[in-house]
Amino acid sequence: MDKFRMIFQFFQSNQESFMNGICGIMALASTQMYSAFDFNCPCLPQYNLAYGLGILLVPPFILFLLGFVLNNNISMLAEEWRRPRGRRGKDAAVLRYMCCSMAQRAMIAPVVWLSVTLLDGKCITCAFCTSVPLESLGNASHPHLPQGEVQRVLARIPCKEIYNGQQLIANEVAVRYLRCISQALGWCFVLLMTTLAFLVRSLRPCFSQAAFLKSRYWSHYIDIERKLFDETCAEHARSFAKVCIQQFFEGMSTDLAAARCHLPRKAPADAGEAAEKLLGITDQGTMNMALKSWHRCKPPLHLHPPAPPTGNGWAGEGQPLTHPSAPRKETAAYYSLV
Repeated sequence: MDKFRMIFQFFQSNQESFMNGICGIMALASTQMYSAFDFNCPCLPQYNLAYGLGILLVPPFILFLLGFVLNNNISMLAEEWRRPRGRRGKDAAVLRYMCCSMAQRAMIAPVVWLSVTLLDGKCITCAFCTSVPLESLGNASHPHLPQGEVQRVLARIPCKEIYNGQQLIANEVAVRYLRCISQALGWCFVLLMTTLAFLVRSLRPCFSQAAFLKSRYWSHYIDIERKLFDETCAEHARSFAKVCIQQFFEGMSTDLAAARCHLPRKAPADAGEAAEKLLGITDQGTMNMALKSWHRCKPPLHLHPPAPPTGNGWAGEGQPLTHPSAPRKETAAYYSLV
């Protein structure tokens, strides 16, 4: 378990590099998926276009969504976007930076799929085989056929084993024509995406360096704050559960001792240490109010806040945190928690 915990902590501390590696693996997986995919064009006028464009566009959309799903920051972005304003404002520039960063990584696998598919040419050949210009590529001396029959013959171009329109247009001529167009589109797409990535990665910080640094800093801060809050909550929950269990067994031993006329055992030494980690929050209702307050009104981002109000700022529901004889202790405990 310690090894797995160390690996998990390593991934958390190197989350950006880890996500880049995940996106690279997804890009390689997309090429392997396309290589292993058994492309079977239906060779029917009614289905060729839908099948070809479906294979061309649907898998990239799925890979794009998977890129967001595998990114741990998507829940953090949604939480920051939907949370109430409270005592801390929300910066739209930070939210845009987080969204753009995730979108850039999620776009890698779809771009690779589209590039490989267009360079291969099978999807374009299947989708647009009925649009081959017979006037320039076909046999002009061939007797005219009804439009429906022509469409049926052209729809079989991707299927060489059942194609029977060699007198109308040679199968190899039509396939080469469509594959040439597909590869031209593929190389143009690769050039466009490469140029766009260069502009985004290289020129954007040059025009707004201060805003870029500010957005990146607060994006990292939100991520680190969330991790530290989760760690603090986990430590508090562990200490709370430990104290509850120890008090349960102490009560049981006291009852048994009273029944058998034996002295109760002393409480373990670590019970006091666990109680100190509770930070003054020792009941379920108070903890629920603290968690609700963290969501509704996170503390402002300055290290020297004014003197805290008597009600801790979040006990606005008219419910005191603890016994009224110790309000200052609970106030300090809350601020040390958040």
